[in-house]
Amino acid sequence: MRWKRGRRLASLRGSGESLLALCAHSGRKPGIPSRGRRPAAGGTSRNADNRVRICERNTAQAFPGERGLIEAVTDRLPVTEPKAFRGHEHDRDLRLDACRGLALWFIFINHVPDNALTWLTSRNYGFSDTSEVFVFVSGYTCMLAYGGALREQGWATIAARAVRRCWEIYAAFLLLLIVYLAVVWAVGGGNRYLDETNTGIFFRDPGAALVHAIVLQYAPVNSDILPTFVLLHLSFPGLLWLLMRFPAVVLMGSVVLYLMVQIYSWHVPAWPSGEMYFNPVAWQLLFVFGAWYACDGAKRLRYVVQSPVTLVIALLYLAFSFIITLSWQFKVLEQLVPTGVSDLIYPIYKSHLAPVRLLHFLGLAIVVSRLTPPDWRSLMQPWMTAMIRCGENSLAIYCLGVLLSFLAHLVLVEVSGGLAMQVAISIAGIALMILAATLLTWESRLDRRGPKLF
Repeated sequence: MRWKRGRRLASLRGSGESLLALCAHSGRKPGIPSRGRRPAAGGTSRNADNRVRICERNTAQAFPGERGLIEAVTDRLPVTEPKAFRGHEHDRDLRLDACRGLALWFIFINHVPDNALTWLTSRNYGFSDTSEVFVFVSGYTCMLAYGGALREQGWATIAARAVRRCWEIYAAFLLLLIVYLAVVWAVGGGNRYLDETNTGIFFRDPGAALVHAIVLQYAPVNSDILPTFVLLHLSFPGLLWLLMRFPAVVLMGSVVLYLMVQIYSWHVPAWPSGEMYFNPVAWQLLFVFGAWYACDGAKRLRYVVQSPVTLVIALLYLAFSFIITLSWQFKVLEQLVPTGVSDLIYPIYKSHLAPVRLLHFLGLAIVVSRLTPPDWRSLMQPWMTAMIRCGENSLAIYCLGVLLSFLAHLVLVEVSGGLAMQVAISIAGIALMILAATLLTWESRLDRRGPKLF
């Protein structure tokens, strides 16, 4: 019996590598039942799971009563698989799409000049606006999609997908530029609506303007965030490689770049203003922070975000921001702001992502995350579904919103600028955005091409 037992153990040791090779795709050790372990990043295929069951069954039949020996051997075999990010592009937090969809509605309303409905948006009640939401969510979803698919698809495929998405944003920007210029020319005859759309420079010097637009140095009004997104997405493969290895170092480097902007005004040149409106050197911090939070930051900051003290501080800062921004509209409140506070917070440069804007966004994000849990039942309501649809197709809906905002401005100038017309065009514009987003979602289900990461 001892000889047979020793022979079985020797046989098992000799075949340990083959057993691991057969069952490696399952992320479980051969001969050991599941102990609540989660599958490896990227999921486990049905065939691989069937193979591991067959492996376990055959092993148990060949060596009855030897489970302890099997565990002893397999627990000591080397594990060579690298640590991988455990996200996946399909593990979407619908709150992100809902927030992004609501941001698109707010952007459309805010882009219509002299629209009283801007008082219903967040712009007049805090330092930050929907731009911060877009950049942070973009970094977060990029990490979920590309980081989650890295183990299954490899670096070459992930880099190709990121570059393709970068090209999609770039192509959308150029197409929007062409359509925007054509609409302005058609309704204005080449001499109206030029200043408010920043298209006058193009019609005065079209050759130079076209060259600068191709190299992302010129953009009409309300489309200037797209060049920044092109650069951010172009840099993401390298950012992902670094985040998978040195997440803390990457975040610190991003903070250092941001501080260089605040201290020395580092920026990317633009034409003819000299600086991109959304300075990528500053706004990269939100993009990197979103990716870092999806990769490594959520678990590190869990106790900070869930702390009651953090929530109180966030609420106090939001209240402070509320009072300051209202003072911009009501001079009576301006007198209540101490001079020392004004000297400390001003000027508030959106192009450089001023620190007060960054802090306001972080405070708002903490409050929203605490008040809207992931299993929020209201996500199933029709109006929430409409926001999610717009958020899922944010690039196309953003471009559509830019054109609709100009057409809405045209109606207010040429037809009527009354409150009733402002309400009507705002509702009509949002309805068109929802309709377009619904059609795009329906079409994408028939021909799924990839995640919407803008």
